[in-house]
Amino acid sequence: MFPKIALDPILAADTGGTIIKLGVVQNGTVLAGKSIPAQSDRPLAERLPVIAGVWRELCREAGVAPRDCAGIGISFPSIMNPVTGRILTHFGKYVDAMEIDFKRWAKDLFGLPLTIENDARAALIGEWQYGAGRNCDNLVMITLGTGLGSAALINGHPLRGKHGQAAILGGHSTLNHAGAICRVCGNIGCAENEASTASLPLHAKSMTGFEQSLLAREATIDYMAVFRLAALGDRVCRQLRDQSLGVWGAFAANLVLAYDPERVLIGGGISASDEVIGAIREYIHQHALTPWGKVAVERAGLGDDAALLGCEWLGRNTTPAATLP
Repeated sequence: MFPKIALDPILAADTGGTIIKLGVVQNGTVLAGKSIPAQSDRPLAERLPVIAGVWRELCREAGVAPRDCAGIGISFPSIMNPVTGRILTHFGKYVDAMEIDFKRWAKDLFGLPLTIENDARAALIGEWQYGAGRNCDNLVMITLGTGLGSAALINGHPLRGKHGQAAILGGHSTLNHAGAICRVCGNIGCAENEASTASLPLHAKSMTGFEQSLLAREATIDYMAVFRLAALGDRVCRQLRDQSLGVWGAFAANLVLAYDPERVLIGGGISASDEVIGAIREYIHQHALTPWGKVAVERAGLGDDAALLGCEWLGRNTTPAATLP
């Protein structure tokens, strides 16, 4: 067996809406890492000097110099031009990001090349390289959390499309043509608006019997509470649980029909429940047409580190996405 080649480290950032996870990553291992508050309601330009300072701190901790790193990989919650890396829009977070030339910033500050990628796609790449997607080149991943994320890998290539949005907006596909208008995308009855942590309180409070339910006494209305109280027999919570499981199953089945994967990975905080994984698997096997057999449905393996580890692959693979399928 040949020895594993020690590649130069990558500076990685998973830029979330609540926290920014930063790390020095090498060969699928976070040599040093730290999380900082995102302050995503503030201009991102204010956080860039902080991010740079933390990277320098982490490099000292890891015993490397920033100039000795191979590149920078950033996971970002938006759509970006696949060639230039410029952010194309915002979803209420880091509203100044479209004005920032990240590649120029990285070159001027560290002398390093930078690749920036959608956060769901980065998480899929991390799972593909180091997690539950290893040894599988046709994958779909969905994340169930505050919103609903998605990404696809076809024949070993992360699917990006002409404008960088291929496969990552599955959560905003229509599942209820008579549903409400999504506050994020403007679509009607999209999956995220039908069943996500962000939309859950509104759905719960609009249900008949909510005021008498155990859920009304909870300090926070989230899916942890819904599943716990549903198990105790609360009618409102059982209805919310069953409706949500149906939405997530249909969401995943639509991605199977669209991208023909061998494996579906389910990530995000809500996926911690075996009940969720089993319900989505059953829905796909019953309703998604796959005459070749049954697609594997598994829980993602890397948790909150998936996107950060995906940044390593991104930092080493700076080929313009326009050359990929």
